[in-house]
Amino acid sequence: MNEFGNSKRIRRSARIIVVAPDDRVLMFRFDVAGRPPFWVTAGGECEPDETFEDAARRELAEETGIAANPGPQIARTTPEFITVEGEPVQADERYFIINVPEARIDTSGHTELEQKVMTQHRWFTLTELSNWHEAVFPENLVELIAAQTS
Repeated sequence: MNEFGNSKRIRRSARIIVVAPDDRVLMFRFDVAGRPPFWVTAGGECEPDETFEDAARRELAEETGIAANPGPQIARTTPEFITVEGEPVQADERYFIINVPEARIDTSGHTELEQKVMTQHRWFTLTELSNWHEAVFPENLVELIAAQTS
């Protein structure tokens, strides 16, 4: 039994909300066989002895080409889900937000798996995120961003 009351592996991950000057938010579309497409922020699993902050910095560079300090943690979520590899996990996700000077990224640092399942990236307005026809995670993303800008 883990600290969340189940026997699933705890998957620690850092998620980064990347915001461009026009208040557009970077999202990545995942297309996984047998599942409907879904959109998520940049980020991923922490290495075994890596802090959430260090993982956020590493994932930001790997997935976007942006070398920057992601700033302080702004939120935590603990969803249960099935990874793209098919493993049921208990997540411990920490969220960071970073404002970037332009809506441009470099995806050349993506791993082979990321290249396969992360089929698109897009800069969304908050209105688009609120009404998007495909799943967006975290589900409260717009509220997380609004809480940081108000």
